[in-house]
Amino acid sequence: MSPPAASQRYPSPSQPSGEVTDLKSQLRQLAGSRAPGVDDSKRDLFKKATSDIVLKKMCYLYVGNYAKGNPDLSLLTINFLQRDCKDQDPMIRGLALRSLCSLRVPNLVEYLVGPLGSGLKDNNSYVRTIAVTGVLKLYHISASTCIDADFPATLKSLMLHDSDAQVVSNCLSALQEIWSLEASHSEEACREKESLLSKPVIYYFLNRIKEFNEWAQCLILELAVKYVPSDSNDIFDIMNLLEDRLQHANGAIVLATVKVSLQLTLSMTDVHQQVYECIKSPLLTLVSSGSPEQSYAIFSHLHLLVVRAPFIFALDYKHFYCQYNEPSYVKKLKLEMLTAVANEGNTYEIVTELCEYAANVDIAIARESIRAVGKIALQQYDVNAIVDRLLQFLEMEKDYVTVETLVLVKDLLRKYPQWSHDCISVVADMSDAPYILENLIENWEEEHSAEVRLHLLTAAMKCFFKRPPETQKALGIALAAGMADFHQDVHDRALFYYRVLQYDVHVAERVVSPPKQAVSVFTDTQSSEIKDRIFDEFNSLSVIYQKPSYMFTDKEHRGPFEFSDEIGNISIAPEASSDIVPAQQFEANDKDLLLSTDEKDDNKGVSNNGSAYTAPSYDNSNISSQMQELAISPAPPRLFCESTGDNGLDSSTITDQTHAESFHSLHRIGWSIYKLQVFLLCLKGIRSIIKLSHRVCHKLFIGQGTDKIESGRAEYVSGIRHPI
Repeated sequence: MSPPAASQRYPSPSQPSGEVTDLKSQLRQLAGSRAPGVDDSKRDLFKKATSDIVLKKMCYLYVGNYAKGNPDLSLLTINFLQRDCKDQDPMIRGLALRSLCSLRVPNLVEYLVGPLGSGLKDNNSYVRTIAVTGVLKLYHISASTCIDADFPATLKSLMLHDSDAQVVSNCLSALQEIWSLEASHSEEACREKESLLSKPVIYYFLNRIKEFNEWAQCLILELAVKYVPSDSNDIFDIMNLLEDRLQHANGAIVLATVKVSLQLTLSMTDVHQQVYECIKSPLLTLVSSGSPEQSYAIFSHLHLLVVRAPFIFALDYKHFYCQYNEPSYVKKLKLEMLTAVANEGNTYEIVTELCEYAANVDIAIARESIRAVGKIALQQYDVNAIVDRLLQFLEMEKDYVTVETLVLVKDLLRKYPQWSHDCISVVADMSDAPYILENLIENWEEEHSAEVRLHLLTAAMKCFFKRPPETQKALGIALAAGMADFHQDVHDRALFYYRVLQYDVHVAERVVSPPKQAVSVFTDTQSSEIKDRIFDEFNSLSVIYQKPSYMFTDKEHRGPFEFSDEIGNISIAPEASSDIVPAQQFEANDKDLLLSTDEKDDNKGVSNNGSAYTAPSYDNSNISSQMQELAISPAPPRLFCESTGDNGLDSSTITDQTHAESFHSLHRIGWSIYKLQVFLLCLKGIRSIIKLSHRVCHKLFIGQGTDKIESGRAEYVSGIRHPI
């Protein structure tokens, strides 16, 4: 007997084998080969369609994937999809209706209305659920078709009368989205949207809330937040209906219920406080039963509540103690809550616990714990013991602990000057302060933080007023390095210090080291308005981010330097293009940039208003000749003249208001171009100024005048005003 032919042993994919398993395998391979660029349109797929639900689902997946790229060919699939929408199996009817609505081809909209209408009236709840979602898809494809078919009214009827909870929740979600989009240009849609917040509808949903799944319950609770009760009895009825939702295992439902209770009782102070008492236990139980991520979300909302009502949680402060196995972000949030709930009765226990965290291996948590101790001290709770604890931190000989402690001591002394005698004996005994500053200043270029360089400048100035002879050299180096710094703030501050020293050292001391009064209140980082806005957005990302939603959703609030495509695309009229002169380089004379008052007095006699500093002088004739060489007119370029010139425009002929506004706008553009040209000319000179400032400061502070300034500040004043 001869062996079977190869075609019989291995049937080709284009020939039906009659085996369902083979068809399933081939279809799975087909679905796995849906890579970009692969053309499978010629496969004879639809001839293999059977009543098997797995095969049909694979076919629907294939059709939905390629329909958008081949809208004309997708028309060929309408017949078998419409036929399946009338199948006896409700599962096949639902799958076919879902696939038909997922094609998202505008040319096929007319074929969706009939199956959707039949699906909304189907006896099976699964088909009705799919049909409700399909109506929303149809609205996004063609809103007019959806409205003309009166589908929103059908959805409203289903929402109020259907027995299946999933169908009702889908209708609510779809109607909210449709009417929200239609409300901008339809008064009827506005009325329908407001009807969802009526008392009968709200009570209808709340009475059936236990029938819905977690997602639908959150949707209903968000709807209840927007409801305005008519009287106090209405408020208590709603809270009684939702009382058992506080014991739900799902954190989203608990938080949504908390939001409803808090919002409803905002106008009732006593009841609002009782709500805090009721929600405290469920939230504290919820944070200990979930994952760290869920705990962080609950703790973020607890933190908001603790800040608003710290006395409610004062006795439960031990729930906010940090556990060794908790992630850092949870510990940090707990430290903030410990700071908020501190009062006269629990300060000692909380501060003792925080002091234990100062020795934590996690440096970030150790820093935060020390800051928390300082914040409690600023609240006037047990200041004596806290100051002693802070001074003990200095004995730990850990850099990060010492740094945070010194910062807190500084703030404490600003609020409690009477404790200065205890702190100064520990902090202020630094006989080598000028030499420490000198070492830091010598490593100026290695310091990458502009903020540190700014503080280094100020510290050198303050130390100079206390110990002039020892700090003079370090101050000179700091000013020279600061004026040569690339950072604008550092450069400006160094230049300001240099000029105020030239003017009067005593004035400089009053500016840099003025006598400070005690600070009674330290401002919070967030205003009360922002906190109220976050509270209104309870149970959202605003609480997690600790900022209102507009700060991370609106484009203008994402950053101070948000790039705009409009910048750089400013068009200049073609008539004005001939007046634009390209930027040229400008070489300045180094001698003119020196800040020596003797040389300047010899070169010019212009009054300097009595100050010891005068601006560098330039020879006007040199500037004129250089500008002529650069083909730049000293006067600003004029885009329009009284008589018709090269630009072909006559200002006297502009009588219309629109033309006049255009005239002034272009005139301002001309001034801007002129200012830009002048700015570009000065760039080269600024570079020379930066280089020479180092030499000037070196001459004034380190050069020949240094040996004459050893007796104190008075001799230094004469040295700075009359440099050698």
